[in-house]
Amino acid sequence: MTKIIFVCFGNICRSPMAEFVMKNLIRRAGMAEKFLIESAGCHPSVGTPMSEGTARELKKNSVPFTRRTSKLLLESDYKKFDYLVGLDRSNVRDMKEICGGDPDGKIFLLMDFACEHRDVADPWYTDDYAESYRDILIGCQALLENLRRKIF
Repeated sequence: MTKIIFVCFGNICRSPMAEFVMKNLIRRAGMAEKFLIESAGCHPSVGTPMSEGTARELKKNSVPFTRRTSKLLLESDYKKFDYLVGLDRSNVRDMKEICGGDPDGKIFLLMDFACEHRDVADPWYTDDYAESYRDILIGCQALLENLRRKIF
């Protein structure tokens, strides 16, 4: 089983969006039983509900989701997950700090999988959930294709 955790700042906008987009992609590909997909934040207010903007964008794009609350990325998550995927470069820096580095090369920037070394804009500040969704979809599709070539 391949274990992936998506990480952003607060785990209320981008990382839960990525979690549910990726779950939908792998479900549609018939591979749901081969993956564990979660999300967390580097600096969440633990227990805060997923943003309404994220829920609206997922509904608009027919991506199934469940209501969830934010959780903190833990140092122990480094051992638990095969891929720790940050939504922006500051998340990646924070992830490395929380996890004590990246000795096994498991921490990635999502858009790097799409050969675009850039951040997914944070809709908490831009209020543009559609832009974040487009980037996350591109990044998750590229990640899934990368995994198919590598693992399956």
